[in-house]
Amino acid sequence: MFIRNAWYTAAWADEVADKPLARRIMNEPIVLFRGQDGKVGALEDRCCHRGTPLNVGKVTELGLECGYHGLVFDQAGRCVRIPGQDQIPERAKVRHYPVVEKNAFIWIWMGEAARADTSQIIDYPWHDDHAQWPHKHARYDIKGNYMLMVDNLMDLTHLGYVHGSTIGGNPMQHVDAKMKVTRKDNGLHFMRWMLNSVPPPTYIKAAGFKGRIDRWQEFEFMAPSSILQGTGAFDAGSGAYDTGNQDSPFKFRLFHGLTPETETTCFYFWSAANGYRQDDPAATDQLFSEIGKAFLEDKAIVEQQQIGLNERGEAGLVDIATDGARVHMRRVVEQRLAAEARSIAAE
Repeated sequence: MFIRNAWYTAAWADEVADKPLARRIMNEPIVLFRGQDGKVGALEDRCCHRGTPLNVGKVTELGLECGYHGLVFDQAGRCVRIPGQDQIPERAKVRHYPVVEKNAFIWIWMGEAARADTSQIIDYPWHDDHAQWPHKHARYDIKGNYMLMVDNLMDLTHLGYVHGSTIGGNPMQHVDAKMKVTRKDNGLHFMRWMLNSVPPPTYIKAAGFKGRIDRWQEFEFMAPSSILQGTGAFDAGSGAYDTGNQDSPFKFRLFHGLTPETETTCFYFWSAANGYRQDDPAATDQLFSEIGKAFLEDKAIVEQQQIGLNERGEAGLVDIATDGARVHMRRVVEQRLAAEARSIAAE
């Protein structure tokens, strides 16, 4: 089941250019296109004439033209042209989905259009401040349920096992991290510190640490599937933990957006922003490459997890002490699902 009355990342803004983009979201075929006015539209990927996918068409001055018989649809899904006839039937339209372009994302609302409140779209200003936070972004296609990827980000004790060659470190440093979780109605926030830690390979490459470090990670989860992350490190013994100082000489920011494609596949939209050597493009490239490697490690383990769950399901699985944030995240999502179901039933 999916939370439908919510905003999800449909695409990076630069993915939607001069050609239609096909994307399946929550099992529904969608076509994204950018009209000649620059505005993005999201339509059901099915022409109302003969059912041809609209993504095989092209963008014209009037809108998205079907590649089979030339019907043209605007961003609201209305047919605005039928070759060979002047009268356009009222029924000549396709479903359109609310979309908003903001902070380099294309956000889509898959539920009731009347409830699409744009104030609920997350704010990610680091994409707008390229001078202070130069960044790069990507999308990974994951053969796993989107919630498994959110689980992965809520329990970082996996870093010492999955990411030994990149952002990991000694497993017990992660298990014994000083962790503070703040629960919220629509998500959670957690802060974790790993004091006197051995710097992982990615940190050494980026910042040249010679000795141990005091390492911090801050996460904010906003249901259903957006996570904002800040990460950094000081030389060990800095005293930053005692004062709550996060202004470390080495720091970066990450965005994680998980969008369900089907029940067992998802899109992972992520970006890495360099906050330590902003005037060095090579540093941004290096950070992006290293983080990308780490996230491919997550992709591999989650896809194996999905194979196991497909065979045996989740019955009998056991929660452990480090699952606190993950368990709360799941409860928030379940509460949203239940509330949405009640709302539908009441109508």
